[in-house]
Amino acid sequence: MNRFHPIRPFFPRFTLLLGGLLCAASALAQSNPQTFLYIGTYTNFELLSPPHAVPDGEHSKGIYVCRFDSATGLLSPPVLAAESLNPTFMAFHPTRPFLYAANEIYQYNAEPTGAVTAFSINPADGKLTSLNQVSSRGGGACYVKVDPTGRNVLVANFGSGSVAVLPIQSDGKLKTASAFVQQEGKGPSPRQLGPHAHSFVLTPDGHFAVSADFGADKLFIYRFDPANGSLTPHDPPFVSIKPGSAPRHITFAPDGKTAYVLNEISSTVTVLSYDAPKGTFQEQQTISTLPSDFTGPNTAAEVQVHPSGKFLYASNRGHNTIAVFSIDERGKLSTLRNFSVQGRTPRNFSLDPQGRWLVVANQDTNNVVVFAVDPQTGDLKPNGQTVTVPAPLCVRFWQPE
Repeated sequence: MNRFHPIRPFFPRFTLLLGGLLCAASALAQSNPQTFLYIGTYTNFELLSPPHAVPDGEHSKGIYVCRFDSATGLLSPPVLAAESLNPTFMAFHPTRPFLYAANEIYQYNAEPTGAVTAFSINPADGKLTSLNQVSSRGGGACYVKVDPTGRNVLVANFGSGSVAVLPIQSDGKLKTASAFVQQEGKGPSPRQLGPHAHSFVLTPDGHFAVSADFGADKLFIYRFDPANGSLTPHDPPFVSIKPGSAPRHITFAPDGKTAYVLNEISSTVTVLSYDAPKGTFQEQQTISTLPSDFTGPNTAAEVQVHPSGKFLYASNRGHNTIAVFSIDERGKLSTLRNFSVQGRTPRNFSLDPQGRWLVVANQDTNNVVVFAVDPQTGDLKPNGQTVTVPAPLCVRFWQPE
């Protein structure tokens, strides 16, 4: 005997299932947003001062971009985002799709200066469109930083040992400098015959701008007004670092109470407590980025703190490693570990926004390498991928708003 089976409604169940899948996909997209990795490079070694030896292989044309999968740590093949002359350091606007690049050159518009270029970013593919270019007011622009208000670009000029502030217009273009300071000083090394501003950052409260001067062995401190882009020497106007150290880059702990200065020649990190109301620094510790049994030549290049505030990373050119330190509750460093960068001359590196991945630019082996970050120990493990880019110098993550 045949039994009659009524047909149950299908579309409401399908609609519910489809809605659930779409919600899950939306949640996944929000938790795993599209991320781009930008790679700055040397394009013309002969324009540097002194001129560098030109490496073998294909020559770079400017800034490259990859898509980055934050779930797997994999990079898409790099493509040219924009042609640019020696775009050796980059920074992003905090709220709008603009990228600013330091052009490390020594002649711009018949003047002995470097330049900074403003680009707009296409959020769909990461490609860049040049908006304008202005003088950095000094030779060998090597570092740029956008202030948190998005009103100004701070630039450091290595060759001339000067710093400047470049106001940002509403359309992302740069104005000529609103402030300029020629720093003074020298150190005991033959590489320190005069001032060499190597970075220019803002304190976490945004009230002070700090320049790490490689040549003068000093951190120059300025009161900074973002409304008019002005710099005023602070009192005291600088912090001295041990002679011959050559401070290169500076970064802060997430709580803003501790600063870490990477010293290029001595291959050390100097730990400083930061008093925000006074705008002053006090040295707490200096520690080597190298294992005690290493005796070869080395220069330190980059320093960053993990978003958790638990680990500090520094790159060694010569030893060709990333040094990993644990940070204690006082901000001091301990438990040095060194991990091979799978290449030579790690000029720069960057942590992804979640702190799950660290990407290294190896200048002399033309490769960019991705490492997984152990969230418990901070240790690094290569994910097995190497991307080829000519003379990579700077790597920066960017996510569309």
